[in-house]
Amino acid sequence: MDPSRKRRVRLVVALAAAVVLASALIYTSFSSSSEARKPSQLRSAVNGQEYQLTGRVVPGSVRDIPGGKSFRVMDREGGPSIPVRYQGAIPDPFREGREVIIDVRRGTDGVFVGEKDTLVTKCPSKFEDEKQQRS
Repeated sequence: MDPSRKRRVRLVVALAAAVVLASALIYTSFSSSSEARKPSQLRSAVNGQEYQLTGRVVPGSVRDIPGGKSFRVMDREGGPSIPVRYQGAIPDPFREGREVIIDVRRGTDGVFVGEKDTLVTKCPSKFEDEKQQRS
């Protein structure tokens, strides 16, 4: 076989393999992601199904439980809230009024149980105070 043709065949095979691998990577990254849901969207959640919950911790709702916290989460804009029971590592910035993201399952008692070590707090924007002061 001609050496230039061998090189061309190798190049085509290598490019085809790269395209297949890149397509597989893109597919798995998009198919494994889940959309975060607000508490108002989880009021009719199915027992046992996992959801990613995002919202604001209701002031006055945080309680210590063995190995974690019990609290309520509401939509960022306010409105009804849902109860969450979480056992695992608590991030330092966790507090009332702070936005959180957590993977939860609805329990049979209607309380959402957080998956261990999935609680993440969103830090408030440094521009938020400036915006409120201008208003």
